[in-house]
Amino acid sequence: MKKIKVIFFGTPDFAVPSLDIINNHPHVELIGVVSMPDRKSGRGHRLKSPEVIEYAKNNKLAYFQSENINKDDKFEDFVKEADVFIVLAFAQFLSQKILDLPKNGCFNIHTSVLPKYRGAAPIQYALLNGDNETGVSIQKMVKKMDAGDVCFEKSVAIAQTETGGQLYTRLKYQAALSLNEFIYNIVEKNINYRTQDETQVSIAPTLKRENGFLDFKNETFETLNNKVRALYPWPGTYCMQGKKRVKVFTIEKSNIKLEPGQTLIQNKQLLVGCKDTSIRLMELQLEGKKRSYDYDIVNGFRSDFKLNEES
Repeated sequence: MKKIKVIFFGTPDFAVPSLDIINNHPHVELIGVVSMPDRKSGRGHRLKSPEVIEYAKNNKLAYFQSENINKDDKFEDFVKEADVFIVLAFAQFLSQKILDLPKNGCFNIHTSVLPKYRGAAPIQYALLNGDNETGVSIQKMVKKMDAGDVCFEKSVAIAQTETGGQLYTRLKYQAALSLNEFIYNIVEKNINYRTQDETQVSIAPTLKRENGFLDFKNETFETLNNKVRALYPWPGTYCMQGKKRVKVFTIEKSNIKLEPGQTLIQNKQLLVGCKDTSIRLMELQLEGKKRSYDYDIVNGFRSDFKLNEES
């Protein structure tokens, strides 16, 4: 069987399992890897290559790095023999000129069941909204974010206690497994397309640190708990003690009745009222301190300890 010639586009560690599938697939000739330029990283500010480029170097693959492939004169020569482009977490938009280059099209792997959660943070938004399932979609790329016809999809159940980091890891490998199966569809020319329903579109924009603020007075336990799960490990969730940020890692419901925003230390537990109930802040981290359980640190608190109020 003739092998299909593939160019793989990706940047972070999330894309590496899918790149590995492509590199070892019996029906694929991987002719190159495209990624972002090296960046300064760590305390020494040394240049560090994206994880997919590290993989390419370690496996002696041809690679191409550019800040903007749409304006790079050398890019077309690098990809001119490609039958297919496979894109996952690449961090650049592809112009129509680039989309038209491969003989059999460009396909993007996205970690939601499209048209739900188009955008940069679909994993976190599925958890923020308390969804019971998410998935992986592969779509034929068009010049609109995540809007092309879907040609492969796989649903994935979400566990009630699952965090953003845990779901990230599972979907990283599910994306690779889905791609492995989809490659056979390409080879056998057995691709079925589903047009996305534009009335069902939702957006999952890039998250910022301030998205992790826990507003006890105005948010329910469900909203707060979904936020704590979804935003771990990044950008994380927090509340304020005066002007100091308190990172919050785990919460649970409490039977102690408190007014929204009211803080109480009782039986070595740190309790706070929210919109519909009271919660215990089980694991937290004060500025300059290590991550700890509430019962290990509340002895050092004053009796008038307050959260989300200026001291």
